[in-house]
Amino acid sequence: MKVQAAIRITFSAALLAGGIASAGCNKAQPQQQAQAMQALPVQTMTVAESPVQQTDEYVATIKSRRSATISPQVDGNLTSILVHSGDHVAAGQALMQIDPVKQQATLDAQAATEQQKLAVYQYNQLQVDRQRKLFASGIISKDALDQAEQAFANSRADYESSKASRVEQEKELGYYRIAAPFEGIVGDIPVHVGDYVSSTTVLTTVDENKDLEAYIYIPTERASQVHDGLGVEILDNNGNPIENTSIDFVSPEVDNSLQGILVKAPVRSPALRTAQLVKARVVWGVTPRPVVPVLAVTRLGGQAFVFVAQDAGGGHFVAHQQAISLGDTVGNNYAVLSGLSNGDKVIVSGTQFLVDKMPVMPLPSAPPAAGAPASGR
Repeated sequence: MKVQAAIRITFSAALLAGGIASAGCNKAQPQQQAQAMQALPVQTMTVAESPVQQTDEYVATIKSRRSATISPQVDGNLTSILVHSGDHVAAGQALMQIDPVKQQATLDAQAATEQQKLAVYQYNQLQVDRQRKLFASGIISKDALDQAEQAFANSRADYESSKASRVEQEKELGYYRIAAPFEGIVGDIPVHVGDYVSSTTVLTTVDENKDLEAYIYIPTERASQVHDGLGVEILDNNGNPIENTSIDFVSPEVDNSLQGILVKAPVRSPALRTAQLVKARVVWGVTPRPVVPVLAVTRLGGQAFVFVAQDAGGGHFVAHQQAISLGDTVGNNYAVLSGLSNGDKVIVSGTQFLVDKMPVMPLPSAPPAAGAPASGR
């Protein structure tokens, strides 16, 4: 009986141990499945170098190589303004008119004086011709002839002087009509009809909207890198390129007020206008650098990070949070100055769900988009 009881106890213990072992196995299997399910499927991109431009952006002013500030050469009141700001005018086209009444009266008086002088001159010319004939016939003396010759010479000089004064007054009258010096675009018109203007008054400007130049001031610390032929990209306010050009003038001296070096680059885009402010991106050179998609980059406290799929062994991968230093953008990518190497597998999907050391499962690569770096597992 004691033996049978011992057998029963042993059997029960074995059953209990077997049950515990079975329960332990059953519990371990869901844990392993749960661990396997924690690996987040992600897309990755294999880091590779691309040519990256080394650039700086500056504010540039568009100016015309042919520009004129219009001021009157005479004083008076404006009687008419014949153009508007922005009008396209031809060379010699009237822009404004200054009241010419006084000058016209002066010219009329001078013209009348000229006619009087001309009559005296013509009379003395007839007289001297007669005196010469009478002297030749011995009727008058040499003294009488000399007096006639002298009167004729005086009247001729008087007439020529009066004629020159009339021509001068006519030119002076022409100054009351303000005309365009060349074909171009009318600028701002700060004056109004009835205003009294003088030679110091700025009436308007006329700019030839071709042969434009971008005026760019480069900081002095870049002086050794500035040279003719350096590439320049002209951008609009949204950063979109308008025109690619290059520097064709470098000032030999530093601007005292701006402490910069003036450089000029020709521009020909019809979208640009004189006095327009634009962004100018100066391209210092091109260097191969790793690039990553913009959407793969996260920021924390001002520091940029990416998640890299790191091999944890046994075919398992974890997301490693890697700090990086960013450069300029290249299309939809960032140039990476430091923190990544060629061949690193950067995670480009699901980054909002990732934390450091989290298990991930890289998915097979999708075909790369045109112009984009290839992806990899």
